[in-house]
Amino acid sequence: MPSLFENAIASIRMGVEDFRQQDHARDISAVRNFYAGVLLLAKEALVRSVPDADPEIIISAKLKPVPDGNGDIKMQKVGHMTVDFRQIAERAKDFGIALDDKALNELNKIRNDLEHHYTSESATAIRAAISKGFPVAASLFRQLGEEPQLLMGDAWTTMLETKELYDQELKEARATLAKVDWYSAWVASAAFKCDSCQSELVEQIDAENEQQSRVQLRCRTCGAEPDLSEAIERLIDGLYGIDAYIRYKDGGEDGPIYQCPACDMATLIENDYGSADCANCNEPLDFESECNRCGAGIRIQDYLDGLDEGLCSYCNYMRDKVMRDD
Repeated sequence: MPSLFENAIASIRMGVEDFRQQDHARDISAVRNFYAGVLLLAKEALVRSVPDADPEIIISAKLKPVPDGNGDIKMQKVGHMTVDFRQIAERAKDFGIALDDKALNELNKIRNDLEHHYTSESATAIRAAISKGFPVAASLFRQLGEEPQLLMGDAWTTMLETKELYDQELKEARATLAKVDWYSAWVASAAFKCDSCQSELVEQIDAENEQQSRVQLRCRTCGAEPDLSEAIERLIDGLYGIDAYIRYKDGGEDGPIYQCPACDMATLIENDYGSADCANCNEPLDFESECNRCGAGIRIQDYLDGLDEGLCSYCNYMRDKVMRDD
């Protein structure tokens, strides 16, 4: 029976061979094979990191403590399920194994979509996700002390060529945006995505331009020209969207993203000073952030809703109530 490591190599090689065909139907097979192979490789890395331990315990999805008959306990696996993507990422961190789970997560999302017979990603986005998984496999091989060029044959050549090409294209695309004086440091350090094909190979048409207001974007993958304001809005949502969801879900509070009253885009970002600045139009939000009556902080959303007259929402409510009663 092939070992875990041998199965990993076989799956990755099949995935790369499917990828090499540049056929959409084969891309779907590439996702399944390559993703499965990398997870097997990660499991092998877990097992090798503790050579004296029971491999089945290391990669088992469920464990339970049982008495060992000598006054102590031992861990025993429950069922035959092995660790999934989420558990592998957690155990890799605990075992000191470097694993780029962000790159794998993109593949995992596409794989899950395909298993349910749909995906919102284009063929270009699928291939980009696969190519970004190549360095994950390479890193695991190195951590295992294995030489991928000896194990993978022509598949390794394909991986290197694709990775080099993608990196070069990405480097050149980012260089066209490097001179821009962005209104927000978050925009300067993040990566735009094409709204048509989801590629990160987005460049500025005029590479010499330094003004954000004059930036025109173009996708090197599909040729689309994303609207800058919409691209910034998507970028901000990608950076802070989860924080906004958690804040509202846990406390019913708005932020850290707000709709800018000047440009009407959801690009107004809360800063460390109790105010906010717009990453799209650079409009600052200048208002009194401390209540003149009780000293409490005035929330940004209250100001945007028109409640701010130097009073917090509660004092505004109490003032209005007194006026109504009178």
